[in-house]
Amino acid sequence: MSVLVGKQAPDFKAVAVQEDKVIENFSLGQFKGKHVVLFFYPLDFTFVCPTELHAFAEHLEEFNKRSTQVVAVSVDSHYSHLAWLKTPKGKGGIEGVHYPIVSDLNKTISRDYDVLVEGRGVAYRGLFLIDKEGIVRHQVVNDLPLGRSVQEVLRMVDALQFFEKNGEVCPANWHKGDKAMKPNQKGLEEFFGK
Repeated sequence: MSVLVGKQAPDFKAVAVQEDKVIENFSLGQFKGKHVVLFFYPLDFTFVCPTELHAFAEHLEEFNKRSTQVVAVSVDSHYSHLAWLKTPKGKGGIEGVHYPIVSDLNKTISRDYDVLVEGRGVAYRGLFLIDKEGIVRHQVVNDLPLGRSVQEVLRMVDALQFFEKNGEVCPANWHKGDKAMKPNQKGLEEFFGK
């Protein structure tokens, strides 16, 4: 597994769907100048996956307030994505999800982000926080049965944006509004001293 943190996020062009629209030339590069949360999930019409897609949808306004674009990716076709978007939540569907869902049918995006489970043809639950310049600033990869915390993703967006704005670093368990520190010995001593 490669670490992409600190590196340029691999760009891609692919077919995506957003609500009932097919986007033929969807690209990551179109979001340059904006923060992006790019997350991979194994397959449409499965079990943990719809809980995650709905969790991101339920917090979409919070991401929008932070000028952060949410993008999902799986190895399914855009036809499968469209069918799943038309399936009610109570039936295991993702009806009501409004952010783009990318089709990685040829699995190149999953390979480029090193989340492809070779031999199974699905992606691990990889998540990448990408800054305005297209640099990966945070990544986390969960095994297939382990769902993610959207609250933790929002916390990481807040931490990155706080650092970008203030130049101070965010200590363990930092949340928006908490005390941060200057990235030097004096800053650490002041942090622990109070």
